Amino acid sequence: MESIVLVVHVLLAIGVIGVVLIQHGKGADAGAAFGSGSSGTVFGAAGAGGFLVRLTTGLVAAFFATSITLFYMAAHRDGGGSLLDSVPAAVEQAAPAPVSDVPTVVPEGGESASDGGDLPPPTN
Repeated sequence: MESIVLVVHVLLAIGVIGVVLIQHGKGADAGAAFGSGSSGTVFGAAGAGGFLVRLTTGLVAAFFATSITLFYMAAHRDGGGSLLDSVPAAVEQAAPAPVSDVPTVVPEGGESASDGGDLPPPTN
């Protein structure tokens, strides 16, 4: 069901983009008055404004409806939860090695690194 709504959602998005790109801008009518291009006779004497505006409004309303539907489906998905809930118990029980198992490095002079500072003495 979710995949069907997602496909419809994508098709509506493409439809909204297409309808918006077909529409004329506000300055397009002024250009048609001076003889450049046709004045929208394909959609009738009033032009394409009314039809395309209603079509855009309908597509956008359907797009918002599918957006809300997808949100609801994602929020109420069965078996959902944290990603950490799916980690096997064996991985959770494995603990890192204790710090006391780390060997201590003693520089050549016989002093430990903590007695002489952070850096060992220079070697020749």
